[in-house]
Amino acid sequence: MIFKFFCPRWGSEDISWDNFLTKVKSAGYSGIEYAISNEITKTELEQIWGKVEEHGLEIIPQHYATYEANFSKHFDLFSAWFEKIKPFKALKIDSQTGKDFFSFDQNKSLIDVAVNYTKKTGVDVYHETHRNKFAFAAHITKDYLIKLPYLKLTLDISHWVNVAESFLEDQKEAVDLAIARTEHIHARVGYPEGPQVSDPRAPEWQEALCHHLAWWDKIVKKKLTESTNSEMTITPEFGPYPYMVHLPYTSKPISNQWDVNVYIMKLLKERYEPYFN
Repeated sequence: MIFKFFCPRWGSEDISWDNFLTKVKSAGYSGIEYAISNEITKTELEQIWGKVEEHGLEIIPQHYATYEANFSKHFDLFSAWFEKIKPFKALKIDSQTGKDFFSFDQNKSLIDVAVNYTKKTGVDVYHETHRNKFAFAAHITKDYLIKLPYLKLTLDISHWVNVAESFLEDQKEAVDLAIARTEHIHARVGYPEGPQVSDPRAPEWQEALCHHLAWWDKIVKKKLTESTNSEMTITPEFGPYPYMVHLPYTSKPISNQWDVNVYIMKLLKERYEPYFN
């Protein structure tokens, strides 16, 4: 199996692109996952893509910023985002799609925008399990997966743990179905009261880490059954403030976001090394 690890640009925006990409390459990532706003220009994207290619890295664009509550406007903005990035080479696309309060048919029409994009470009779009989006909870996403057999996911199960206020012990069927349809992992560790533990290296968070490792293991084993030459992409995605809690009055983070993400990458590389091609 081929494993590729991607570094989030999220949290490193204050570092120049060249310095960031050099740091990414040195850390051992295969590329970056880049959350692209609706407002960014084509010229800016051309410059960024050029730098990524210069450093010999790959890129997973991420859609996240269509927040419009009016569905008609939301649909137009979502569609325009995909049109904007169409000229740019991408390994795959991660999309935070729709809204938790849109109807099934409304969210389906957005999912179908992504389906049409894939038909035109050959680039697969995977829909992220994320609070506030259509896939905000395990039981809701299960219904979409049953009704839409072509729907594939980026699994960030930390959100579901937070939404369900549990480690989903009573939703095994929904979780197993999601795992079967997962093509990209956001490797962040959540807990019942939040989407991100303060530091997964700490002993008090080992129970939460072990739950997430068990889910990620199932995804990897699923991919192995498809083909020994299959490709697994993982983005360690511990985020900055407010995901990363700060000490009161100081604005100092409890732990270092970059170090935590590199730790998760190295942990998973070592864990899955027996499966590497």
